[in-house]
Amino acid sequence: MPQQRLYFLDWLRILAFFLLVLYHTGMYYVTWDFHVKSPHASAALEPFMMMSSPWRMSLLFLISGVAAGFLARKLATARLVRERSGRLLVPLLFGKLVVVPPQSYFQVVEAVGYTGDYFDFMKLYVQAYHGFCKGNDCLSLPTWNHLWFVAYIWVYTLDLALLIALVGHERLARAGAWLGRVLTGWRALVLPIAFLAVVRVTLKSHFPETHNLTWDWFNHATYLPVFLAGVLLSNQEGFWRELERLRFVALGIALACWAVLVSYHSQPEAMQTWLATARTVWATCQWCAIVAVCGFGRRHLNFDSAKRRYLTEAVFPVYILHQTLIICFSRPLLHAELPPVTEGIVLVVLTFTVSFGIFEVVRRVPVLRPLFGLGRYGGPAVAGPLGTVPGSLGTVPGAAFQSAHRNSASIPGAAASQYRGGVTATPAQQNSTTTPGTAGSPYRPCGDSRTAVPPQPN
Repeated sequence: MPQQRLYFLDWLRILAFFLLVLYHTGMYYVTWDFHVKSPHASAALEPFMMMSSPWRMSLLFLISGVAAGFLARKLATARLVRERSGRLLVPLLFGKLVVVPPQSYFQVVEAVGYTGDYFDFMKLYVQAYHGFCKGNDCLSLPTWNHLWFVAYIWVYTLDLALLIALVGHERLARAGAWLGRVLTGWRALVLPIAFLAVVRVTLKSHFPETHNLTWDWFNHATYLPVFLAGVLLSNQEGFWRELERLRFVALGIALACWAVLVSYHSQPEAMQTWLATARTVWATCQWCAIVAVCGFGRRHLNFDSAKRRYLTEAVFPVYILHQTLIICFSRPLLHAELPPVTEGIVLVVLTFTVSFGIFEVVRRVPVLRPLFGLGRYGGPAVAGPLGTVPGSLGTVPGAAFQSAHRNSASIPGAAASQYRGGVTATPAQQNSTTTPGTAGSPYRPCGDSRTAVPPQPN
């Protein structure tokens, strides 16, 4: 049976990327913790930010699973691992050593008053310095920040390769056909919601989100099954047709759940009771929004064009660059004293134009292409850096991405200037009161590099 071309999933990845730039720009202006904060930060944008928070990452893992499923049927397992490793690990290492460090530099300048220059900071960065901390709240260096998604996709692809080696393609195909038959009608909504709710209710309190890969079991219990579901359902046309049929119902449920969550989180923390119920509402919003987005996407975006092919190649390099550009451009804009709305628009425009400008250079220089996850210049495009849906030339991780480590500046709901963390410092670090370059000033909590997440039922 020929594989169906799911162009709408490429378009959804592209649109998720545009949303990601807006979201991370918004993180600069809300009260949730981020690497740096605007003096204009307020709660005004937070309800709108929460419209995508429950579902954005799960959608991207689902789409990445679909792409991996198509790719696994096209390539031998060993070649799948080699191809994915080259296209994911090289940009991840480059990003960790070159692209991400400015984010951490400006974070410690703002959070702990670091006064050393960037080159002094980089010496500490590559030495895995953990002294930017207060007590045992430390910034973990080096870090991958928003590139955590790339690391997770690589690990999940290895899991898929192991699964193929153990059970074979034929059994996976039968499992996909069975899952496609099960997820029809009301079950296409209720069963995934029930699974996500059970995971959130049972694991969220015990395993807070860290994005450090090794101790992030709540996220793994959520995202790995969603990724594998994408693999199994990638060739089940009936499932995607069912999502299209359910799109209006799912949209209505998702919007109602969003309203409930906004109301819940607007209450004082002491009044935020009924935790299991709130988490179930979050899971309901999470899956119903995915159904609605995929359903409307299949209905209106299932077509190819030159724009799709261009943007599909562009989005991964732009994703690698965008968060660093947002943070770097925000620093000189502080001195312009623009109104916050004008400043935000300028920040978005600068991020888009410069990131696409860099992409235009990178795509033309063969030695730079692997550093940004692009294939050989002029060579055949087997897949993009995260796999490809048939009919595309590559993929986009596109998401509102969050960042890397457990000791995070991203715990939602804290004051805009607060940074919190969770990595235990050495006794020497716990007893220290100064960091090189801070002119002997006492530490304020610094937190880590993880991009902030919005308030969730904890």
